Amino acid sequence: MIGRIDVHSHLLPGVDDGCATFEESIECARLLVSAGYTHAFCTPHLLPIYPHVTRASVAKWTMKLQEALGAAQVPLTLMPGGELNLHAGVTQMTIEQVIPLGITSKYMLTDIWCDRLPEFFEPAVRALQKMGLTVILAHPERCRAVQEMPGTANWFAELGVLLQGNLQCLSDPPETRTRRVAEKYLKEDRYFMLGSDTHNPAGLTSRLSGLENAIRMVGSEAVDRLTRDNPRAIVNSA
Repeated sequence: MIGRIDVHSHLLPGVDDGCATFEESIECARLLVSAGYTHAFCTPHLLPIYPHVTRASVAKWTMKLQEALGAAQVPLTLMPGGELNLHAGVTQMTIEQVIPLGITSKYMLTDIWCDRLPEFFEPAVRALQKMGLTVILAHPERCRAVQEMPGTANWFAELGVLLQGNLQCLSDPPETRTRRVAEKYLKEDRYFMLGSDTHNPAGLTSRLSGLENAIRMVGSEAVDRLTRDNPRAIVNSA
């Protein structure tokens, strides 16, 4: 049986700015299972400061963590992936240098941080699409450029870019820009998926509160689509 699927997490211990130890990773996995998750993609940052993050290394680390979860009797199935930061150099990358969700799927999780969308944004997206990948933009509500112009979601849709909302932002204070944009996109059905973006046990609690808030806002059926049905298509294609 497939329950909720976390499409964005930094569960791999000691790899990036996510979980520091196996103990933290296991605790996060337990919390996810308690919230109805049965699967999670491990998506470490793909940044120049993390040159050790490759297809081969992420697959190996995911397998090691899966073994640790098995020994701890935590029923969470892990899959490898990556979170690619969009930059000008993406146009020069090859398919072997990116890590799609599940490695073999056609879905690439990406992110960007900017006050104004840079000129390289569209060329970078087109380059990934030419590799046969569907681009998913993680937590657009956290990007200042999107906060300033929420209508940018229309342009993303025209480019064929899917959006992944961050559960954390749905538990931020109501007056914050992240919360306002996240709620707007959720209610307007802008998101293709919702992800936890888990980094550690302390932060995961508020993210799961965001999941509960999302259910209160739009109902369990809509949230099931964003955390189970749509992500299942990625799992099945990997």
